[in-house]
Amino acid sequence: MSFRAKEIYNKVVRRVGGEVKLPAEAMESVKNMLPNSKVVMGRAKRGIFAGRHIRFGNKVSEDGGNKSRRFWKPNVQEKRLFSYIHERHIRLKVTTHALRCIDKAGGIDEYLLKTPYNKMDTEMGIAWKAKIEKMYSELPPEEEAKIEQGSEEVLSAKREFRKESRRAIALSKQSQLEATKADDDETTEVVDTNKEVSDVAEKS
Repeated sequence: MSFRAKEIYNKVVRRVGGEVKLPAEAMESVKNMLPNSKVVMGRAKRGIFAGRHIRFGNKVSEDGGNKSRRFWKPNVQEKRLFSYIHERHIRLKVTTHALRCIDKAGGIDEYLLKTPYNKMDTEMGIAWKAKIEKMYSELPPEEEAKIEQGSEEVLSAKREFRKESRRAIALSKQSQLEATKADDDETTEVVDTNKEVSDVAEKS
C-alpha cells in the first residue's frame, strides 16, 4: 500500500471510529480498493468530485495562433444533501457532475453505497461511504425497508414533477404556435381587405 493509500486508510478509520467498530471484511475491502498512486488535487480531498479534477490545456489566440498554457477548474458548489440514514442534511462540497450522479442514484446514501471505493478518489468520499455502510449493516430490516421506501417515494415524486413540467412546456409551446397562427391569419385578412379597398378606389 502506497503512502497516500495509508493516509486515506488512517483517516477513514479515525472518522468511522476505529477498526474495532467495523467488521474485518469491510476493512479488507477498503484496503484493496484504495487508490495506489493516483494524484488528486488538494481541493478534491475536502468534497465529492466524482472524478472531476483540474484540467490543463492551451489558450490559442485568434490572430497568430499563439498558444499559452491555461487550466480549467471544476464547477464546485456547497450543498446541503439530505441523508435518510442520518435523518439530517449533510453539508458537502460537490461538483455539478456529482450532483447529477447523486440525483440519478436517488440520494446521497444510494450514491455512496453504489459507487465502489476505487471510484471515490477522495478521503471524504471514502470516509462517508464507510460510515454509511457501517450504519446500514447495524440497521434492523424494518428500518432498512422504511429508508428504501422513502427513497423510492422521493424518486417517484421527482419523476412525476419532471413529467408535469414537460407537459406544461409542451402546452405552452402549442399555445404560442396557435397564437402566432391566429396573428398571421388576422394580418392576411387585413391585407386582403386593404387590397379590395384599393381596387374599388382605382375602379371608381
